Amino acid sequence: MARARAATHIRVSDHKVRLDPDRLLPTDPATRAVARQLYERVRELPVISPHGHVDPALLLDDDAFPDPSELLIRRDHYVTRLIHAAGVPLERLGVPESAGGSTAVSPREVWRTFCEHWYLFAGTASGYWLQTGLVELFGIDRDPCSENADQLFDTIQAALATAAFRPRALFERFRIEVLATTDDPMDDLAIHAALAADPTFRGRVLPTFRPDAYLDPLTPGWTDRVVRLAECNGTAASSYRGYIEALASRRRYFVEHGAVSADHAMLQPLTVDLSESDAAALFARALRGELSDAEAATFSGHMLLEMARMSVDDGLVMTLHPGVYRNHSGDTFRQFGPDTGHDIPRRTSYVEELRPLLERYGTNPDFHLVLFTVDETTFSREIAPLAGFYPSVYIGAPWWFLDAPDSVLRFRAAVTETAGFYRGAGFVDDTRAFLSIPARHDMSRRLDSAFLARLVGEGRLELGAAERIAVDLVDTLPRKVFKL
Repeated sequence: MARARAATHIRVSDHKVRLDPDRLLPTDPATRAVARQLYERVRELPVISPHGHVDPALLLDDDAFPDPSELLIRRDHYVTRLIHAAGVPLERLGVPESAGGSTAVSPREVWRTFCEHWYLFAGTASGYWLQTGLVELFGIDRDPCSENADQLFDTIQAALATAAFRPRALFERFRIEVLATTDDPMDDLAIHAALAADPTFRGRVLPTFRPDAYLDPLTPGWTDRVVRLAECNGTAASSYRGYIEALASRRRYFVEHGAVSADHAMLQPLTVDLSESDAAALFARALRGELSDAEAATFSGHMLLEMARMSVDDGLVMTLHPGVYRNHSGDTFRQFGPDTGHDIPRRTSYVEELRPLLERYGTNPDFHLVLFTVDETTFSREIAPLAGFYPSVYIGAPWWFLDAPDSVLRFRAAVTETAGFYRGAGFVDDTRAFLSIPARHDMSRRLDSAFLARLVGEGRLELGAAERIAVDLVDTLPRKVFKL
């Protein structure tokens, strides 16, 4: 135990931090020169973020961020999970408990704990994003450590008190053109409507329809949500047809408020083609709490197919984010709730599971299906081949656990030889951490430039073609795939 406690006080070198202008670019001088040229073509392009989790109220209220800990640590499970793995309780990181109430730990103490454990982030994607933000946004040229924690806290706190660090000012500084949020189907979207009507706000903040908790009968509170849907639709809660009509109605409401996509998360992307009578029978038994786990999975699989049908009708892009075992730590979930760092990737398969959906809609020109994964073995084996045949299928960017430099380069190598560059959907940051958005998108642009430069250096791609592709990956493809 004494050895473990000592490890939390490893002293960080007091050298000056300098962000290498060629970071993430190839080390070979000739290839690096090409990568620099490609990166310059895309460096200043606007950020298009079609999938993420930033709270839109942040931009509507435009209040100052309260403190460095709230801004960079407490709500970012990329950060808290790694420090927790070193033996630090989440309470010490200011993570709020599910029951509510204020944490007993002050923001400054949270920040000190973070700085003491800065060494843990060496070589990680989150460390790369954090350091980029500290240097570029706050001018901090020292690695955080226990000795300078208070000084860094005061430096950031002073910056946050200025108008330049209000959310809207940062939105413009980050060159964000489109930012998608993730929203409950019953959300009134009043915040989105207010932002869209505000003449002083020039960005696009788009809602995203996220119906998972309304489709899976095993989700706690599913029956109550079905009742709310029925009340909103003016139909009986026991009516399967009314349930389908209510979901379609809420989707139309989202489209009217600017939504371009419907997002779905599940452990496995199963689709099942049931008759209406069979689906209605399962629905009735689900309301009575009589379904087995296998029957619930069948019903959820049928509803995923129904969501695809609705996407054909209303034009919402269908994105799948499967393969994550949510809330792996029961004790942590009970105390702190979801999205607190204990979601773990699982093996995922797509070929057989999505065949019923693709048999119906795979060649439909009005349907766009974007497949994400946290199981990178599926990129070359399943996702790229599917996208290389079905016109409706696009390859989602490396997401969560894979949104890191080496993983991104492996992704490019895995999918390009089979599906090329133009079956991708652009980069998504998938973040709640607002300040990390520019660093994440810049990372992707640097890595794509590096990959393209290697192909140019190997004589596999002309420089002019590489320049066009670099721009298309950042700008043209996400606009096309997400119908922007």
